Amino acid sequence: MVRGFSPAAAAAVFRRQNFLIRCLGGYRKEKNYSNNFHHHCVIRMHSAMSGGPSLEADAVSILRSITPTLDPTRHKGQAGKVAVVGGCREYTGAPYFSAISALKLGADVSHVFCTKDAATVIKSYSPELIVHPILEESYSIRNEEKGSISAKVIEEVDKWMERFDCLVIGPGLGRDPFLLDCVSNIMKHARESNVPMVIDGDGLFLVANSPDLVRGYPLAVLTPNVNEYKRLVQKILNCEVNDEEGSKQLLALGKGIGGVTILRKGKSDFITDGEKVSAVSIYGSPRRCGGQGDILSGSVAVFLSWARQSANRGELGTNPTILGCIAASAILRKAASLAFDQKKRSTLTSDIIECLGRSLEEICPVIS
Repeated sequence: MVRGFSPAAAAAVFRRQNFLIRCLGGYRKEKNYSNNFHHHCVIRMHSAMSGGPSLEADAVSILRSITPTLDPTRHKGQAGKVAVVGGCREYTGAPYFSAISALKLGADVSHVFCTKDAATVIKSYSPELIVHPILEESYSIRNEEKGSISAKVIEEVDKWMERFDCLVIGPGLGRDPFLLDCVSNIMKHARESNVPMVIDGDGLFLVANSPDLVRGYPLAVLTPNVNEYKRLVQKILNCEVNDEEGSKQLLALGKGIGGVTILRKGKSDFITDGEKVSAVSIYGSPRRCGGQGDILSGSVAVFLSWARQSANRGELGTNPTILGCIAASAILRKAASLAFDQKKRSTLTSDIIECLGRSLEEICPVIS
């Protein structure tokens, strides 16, 4: 009992304190995953990695600065038009997770360019997505058809390219050689059109083998997990990952690929454009179900688009690609935290997606 209070009054005090803690940053009942404890430990890790002060970004302020207001005078498309390039026979969930996450956060339109075998399945997941069954895998075509089919793929994508604010390359793409060749050509056309690209999953496998696809392109974002990051370091820097010099190595990798933005996923997310490193460690969840990277890729596409809109209005003084990555990382981590509070070990990617809207609303309320 709190000294000087009756049991009922003490309980009321504790309830009020817990409510305030939740409002201020994701209170967690599990003592091993207390947000404040986790945040303190990660800040110390950041200092050790950098040899200086914390790298932690002010993610909440960034979210508030780039998230647009809901204005009744705006028309469809102004809040973002995103396209996901991915999805094959084996992998239909990943492109869906990426595309639907973009819509759940507030993008107006979300497309998926996938193989014919994947299209019907992805369409069945949601009528909200615009699905283009234009990609082909090697098993379904003859060698003499490859040239004409590749040209048709590019022709179809080019019809839409100028409408998109951002492409997401790689979720559920697979590693079929002909499919990867077609996607390489799509990336080249996107670059010629100055369309931003978020590259994840098997798109990163493609980049690791053909880094010139993104080298020197400041509108490209790479979102590697631990194994994908290892491949990039080996390919670009010709060495192994060295976490004791984590920030320096991440900077070197960003410079080595020519100033693209890299969002290195992990217990904390580290982000660089080759000039500086920022970190996001707030919120988070101990549950590591597959598909969270797909949510992140769609989220980066949306926030990158919003940050570029703010930059075009002269409202930002920082690289909008970096700001978009920080915002997306923070909102996914918050959504994962909320989902874990509800579902614990049974948390799935779909549970996290359902928490995206609430997570953004708690930080950037529609009516403040």
